[in-house]
Amino acid sequence: MQKNNKITLRITGMTAEGAGVGREEGMAVFVPFAAPGDLLRAHVVKVHKTYAFAKIEEILEPSGDRVEPDCPVFGRCGGCVYRHLTYEAELRAKRQRVQDALTRIGAIQIEVPPVLGSEAVDAYRNKAQYPVARVEGKLQIGFFAPRSHRIADCRDCRLQPPEFTAAVKAVADWMERYQVSAYDEKTHRGLVRHIYLRKGEETGQVMVCLVVNGKGLPHQEELLEALREQVLGLASVVLNVNKARTNVIVGETCIPLWGAPAIEDVLCGVRVSISPLSFYQVNRRQCQVLYRKAAEYAGLNGNETVLDLYCGTGTIGLTMAKKAGRIIGVEVVSQAVEDARENARRNGIENATFLCADAAQAAAQLAKEGIRPDVVLLDPPRKGCTEELAATVSQMEPRRIVYVSCDPGTLARDLKAFEELGYHTDAVQPVDMFPRTAHVETVARLTKKALV
Repeated sequence: MQKNNKITLRITGMTAEGAGVGREEGMAVFVPFAAPGDLLRAHVVKVHKTYAFAKIEEILEPSGDRVEPDCPVFGRCGGCVYRHLTYEAELRAKRQRVQDALTRIGAIQIEVPPVLGSEAVDAYRNKAQYPVARVEGKLQIGFFAPRSHRIADCRDCRLQPPEFTAAVKAVADWMERYQVSAYDEKTHRGLVRHIYLRKGEETGQVMVCLVVNGKGLPHQEELLEALREQVLGLASVVLNVNKARTNVIVGETCIPLWGAPAIEDVLCGVRVSISPLSFYQVNRRQCQVLYRKAAEYAGLNGNETVLDLYCGTGTIGLTMAKKAGRIIGVEVVSQAVEDARENARRNGIENATFLCADAAQAAAQLAKEGIRPDVVLLDPPRKGCTEELAATVSQMEPRRIVYVSCDPGTLARDLKAFEELGYHTDAVQPVDMFPRTAHVETVARLTKKALV
């Protein structure tokens, strides 16, 4: 196979990133925006030793799972990858992704059940971060194209609630009217870097946070007036200062400009405070599905000590507090720990304590103090757990480990590590937290082998 070859290709599967996969001359060929069952005329664009990449030139026979994409920037924006598929086909692809990872990476022999799908596949997000730039004098606001920092202008994203569209329009109009500069990554000049929006679905409260390369805003009062007039439920306007030459979106300093410094939401009956720097799942309804499944896997009867590592603002542990004897949450981000403590206080939860520390170090210290949790909750970032943390947790000998993962690959790797440390994976459940995107969340239960 050579670059620029034209091949006829039947798509038989999907990659973790949502591209179609077919085989030609014994090689896997990856084709973005293809659907399982498609027969394609494809143009080969890159060839490696055992695989190749191609793009669709013509759809000869469309898959029965194929639908017409309903977004004008689909394919140019780096967000959605499944808008050309039915939602049922998307869920099947995500289930297969989890199954393949557990089998191939983790050597875990377990049948993955169907993914718990979302009732809403549009307007489900409660958080969005829109990069801002000027290209040849034209203001661009939207989302980065795949594997780049090139902005696909998209101010009315189907995944976001209508309040976000209104907020983006208000900021864009203000920038145009007063010629407010946009940040330039190459020169490190310009003011507005990102429009960062959050919403409490239950409360309806909306936060508008401008991430800026500076310490103030020109014509600030005019912007605030426009936001108050146009954004339904506006409760907070915050300035986030990020003057670093970095790809990290938010800086450490937040300056309230109007309203409260944080907004509130209700998750599984627990009222939570959400500041610009705190972690909160972006799909509240599906988060409740996920956390209820995690609580089911934890199997609490009211007496257990639960260690909640990577606890963020404490939400997952706090939603289980009434069923536990004691909750100990650990999080490395200090602002999130402050939010967790405040969340416990405002909900009258007295059996939860929160530590600001690295998860592995905190687990090791608790082990030295003789604290042996009955259940450990793990909700790590995409990179998963470290070997050190897995070893420390297993040495604590909890009866059960409940692992919430946003990446099937690192989940499978870590489950294999825990298997070698004396734990057995006896249940898994994928949950679709991010419809139309490539991401899938999974919760797994591990039980100490001596108790199996």
